[in-house]
Amino acid sequence: MKYRILFFTFCICALGLISFQFKSEPTIIEFNVPKKWPKPIYSFQNNPLTEEGFQLGRKLFYDPILSRDSTISCASCHLQYTGFTHVDHNVSHGIEGRKGTRNSPVLINLAWNSTFHWDGGVNHLEVQGINPIQHPAEMDDKLENVLKKLNASSVYPDLFKKAFGSDKITSSTLMKALTLFTVSLVSSDSKYDKVMRKEKGVQFSEQEKNGLKIFRNNCAVCHKEPLFTSTTFASNGLKMDSLLKDVGRYAITHNPTDSMLFKIPTLRNVEFTFPYMHDGRYKKLKDVINYYSDGIDPSVSYLSKPLKPFHFNDTEKKDLLSFLLTLTDKAFLYNPRYSFPK
Repeated sequence: MKYRILFFTFCICALGLISFQFKSEPTIIEFNVPKKWPKPIYSFQNNPLTEEGFQLGRKLFYDPILSRDSTISCASCHLQYTGFTHVDHNVSHGIEGRKGTRNSPVLINLAWNSTFHWDGGVNHLEVQGINPIQHPAEMDDKLENVLKKLNASSVYPDLFKKAFGSDKITSSTLMKALTLFTVSLVSSDSKYDKVMRKEKGVQFSEQEKNGLKIFRNNCAVCHKEPLFTSTTFASNGLKMDSLLKDVGRYAITHNPTDSMLFKIPTLRNVEFTFPYMHDGRYKKLKDVINYYSDGIDPSVSYLSKPLKPFHFNDTEKKDLLSFLLTLTDKAFLYNPRYSFPK
């Protein structure tokens, strides 16, 4: 009888230990780097990519609890179907209809970025989320208030425990969770990508081929393949908006040479990421092409190396537009894994 009790006790302890280990270990998932792409800048060493962390970040991304009045979520300005940006107004809108001063940037291939926002005011993805949460024209809350709401939630403490091993929610685990979702937003399956991979049955039309040639001869200096951005800062000769008076990176560095420099955006999914430019001044992609073709003013004084108009003819404009449309990745735009969690 004594041995039976001891054996029974041992079984219970063993089962309990197995159960504890199973529940406490999040599921590691692989971050897939597309073939022939550069090595990502973001390191997962201190924030391993896990299924639990990803799903937690996804839930937070779509939850307006992060805003002061619980009306605005990250997804309010970053819609999946438009490349994780907004399309219904020139500049971002926050709580109570407050307007920002810039068009919200797309959240595409962030793992290959070392600076964030149009002015590069944030230099690490894990702290990027603090800005919109606390910005008065966006979510207008304080980080400590958000943490109080999350810790008092009937849902989030358990989700954080599954993802990070503790039900105490901190600013660090909050930012890490949001990062695990946004860093996973990789777009690499457009027609362009399939052609580059030489997939069977996929090829450019003659118009798209011509457009690629035009692109590489004129646009690729800033919008480098395969990311279609150099992730650096530049001026494209746009005149300063008389109302917003946005000086770009100069507001961060106070270096006169950074005046009117803005981060070069990726052109992936550019078909759906309108309006264009940092202030959303252009509604259509053809308007952007027309600007670079004939709208650049070489006399703009803040350019150290003034740009000159490219002077595309009508055929070249159509060919270039045709190529840019091959950068649309519908598998990314409609991926249910990135959509509102059900």
